[in-house]
Amino acid sequence: MPLSGSCACGAVTFSLAGGAGPVRACHCTACRKQSGHFWAASQAAKADLIIAGTEYVRWFRASPQARRGFCELCGSTLFFEKPGSERISFSAGALDGETGLSLAAHIFVAEKGDYYDITGDVPCFDGFDAAARERGEE
Repeated sequence: MPLSGSCACGAVTFSLAGGAGPVRACHCTACRKQSGHFWAASQAAKADLIIAGTEYVRWFRASPQARRGFCELCGSTLFFEKPGSERISFSAGALDGETGLSLAAHIFVAEKGDYYDITGDVPCFDGFDAAARERGEE
């Protein structure tokens, strides 16, 4: 199923020429501060991500290990990228229409906010999940 998405104002759009990984909900402090809650994202090969409106994408160096891309016009958080990686994460919430994706894991749950609970059968990890690390998706 082809995937596409956009920021809230539509100035930045993106589509995938290839497949996407499963969605992970990240509860780390940095993701919560950046998004206002936990951040749900999927991941794809950088070569498969086609971005239009790149002139509106601004990058914030979130840490020495990663940077986050957002729309400078509306502030939508769209991308998460590690230097040197061939993969890029994109906001699952920015996707348009049916996605066919499903939530595979809650990660960094040791840092989650105290104002909500994680329920259901989706696996939870205190850090990044081992299966994703083995696939090079970290």
